[in-house]
Amino acid sequence: MVLRASVLLTMLALTGCDEPLTLAQVCKETPGFCSDLNKDSHCKNERSVVILKRYTEYKKPTDENKYQLLKGFESYNQCITLAAKIEHKKLKSKTTSRIEGQLTSIKEMTRLYQDTQKTNHPGLLYYHWSRNSDQSALNKLLALENDKSVTQSAEMQFFLASYYIKFDDEKTIDLLYKTLELNKKGIEPNPEVYTSLISLFYKHDKLKHAYIFSKVAQMSGIENIDLLPIEHQLMSNGKNLDSFDTLAQQTYEQIQSGEFVSPREF
Repeated sequence: MVLRASVLLTMLALTGCDEPLTLAQVCKETPGFCSDLNKDSHCKNERSVVILKRYTEYKKPTDENKYQLLKGFESYNQCITLAAKIEHKKLKSKTTSRIEGQLTSIKEMTRLYQDTQKTNHPGLLYYHWSRNSDQSALNKLLALENDKSVTQSAEMQFFLASYYIKFDDEKTIDLLYKTLELNKKGIEPNPEVYTSLISLFYKHDKLKHAYIFSKVAQMSGIENIDLLPIEHQLMSNGKNLDSFDTLAQQTYEQIQSGEFVSPREF
């Protein structure tokens, strides 16, 4: 659902009017943006996002548009790489087109990395560091930690949390809370926000918090959340889980409505 909404918003942004630019129009004007991707129905949404974002970056090659295209290609690459392993027994051409799409995504991601070597865009800096182990990019990103482009972005707060989680639990929790605080209405946070909070709270024996975010994670559709050890410990300490369930429901609703406020204590 989020991916489909992203496609629609991209189409609207391309036109700046009530009539969105369609995939058919993009493929007609710039056929090369479509012909080197897979031709079958696999990864349909990811393919659509890539085509529209390729057109946007082509028309306006800013670092932000390059970043959005890079993310689009990464998602497409992950999907089409799996699809390429599925051999179509009757139509070999379908398997071939998936491999072509996979190679295109690798080539384009390499191009985007090369084009943005000197970037100061926080998202691109994170990708250069996390995907390519570029230490200079990490240094640049950390220097921007208090910049509005980072402090006002849920995505960037989560990216920073993924760095600090290696050595600063308290700061990581603060950044993950901030990620939820900045999360927009109707957008599901990255599941790792919840699993990281649960792990950190359990590590520091904050069982109430671990329980609440375990329940929130379950409400968000995240599977494999093991509540039993936390429940047993809380009940053995004489805690009333009903009150925690109420808090978990309230927390979930606040996040979903974009009204979550970071608590003062962890």
